Amino acid sequence: MMMHHAPEIAIIDANTLSAIGLQSVLNDIIPMAVIRTFSTFSELIDDTPDMYAHYFVSSHFYMEHTSFFLDRKKKTIVMGGEGQALQLSGVTMLNIYQSKDMLIKSILRLHQHAHHKGNPPEALPPKHLFEHNLSAREIDVLVQITKGLINKEIADKLNISLTTVITHRKNITDKLGIKSVSGLTIYAVMNGYVEADRI
Repeated sequence: MMMHHAPEIAIIDANTLSAIGLQSVLNDIIPMAVIRTFSTFSELIDDTPDMYAHYFVSSHFYMEHTSFFLDRKKKTIVMGGEGQALQLSGVTMLNIYQSKDMLIKSILRLHQHAHHKGNPPEALPPKHLFEHNLSAREIDVLVQITKGLINKEIADKLNISLTTVITHRKNITDKLGIKSVSGLTIYAVMNGYVEADRI
């Protein structure tokens, strides 16, 4: 039996709260990943720094240790605000000051782009982990939910009654065990029902 290698992700950030927050968001998106947090750069270096699939690094540490991360540019995501993107051209930026839903969408996009660039898609779980046999209609409703539509708008768009939408939503939630819109969005992207760029 082939072992599915869990991707290892390093978060290097002196701000414990933001490191823990990002860790929790990443756990939702890539549940099988092994995520380690480092509050100093030397902790990362004392570890095995080259085993990681991705480095999420605060802009502060990135500035202090640019050469290390430039050598690993494809794997590095710098956490910061909008303004810093200009100073760090050519490096992937993650704006950590956006809302949780937007943050999840940004990370999903990064995740998808990494795989489109020919990196091995080992960070994505095997499809069957997510097979919950949604009907075609439920998938239609799910896709509309990820676009942020409310029940009434979904009913209009799909030409079905409001009651039917509510029933579909209940079935989706029961089958997947996911209640939040951000959780449903992650599920939809992972299964290819929506492109991360469209959400």
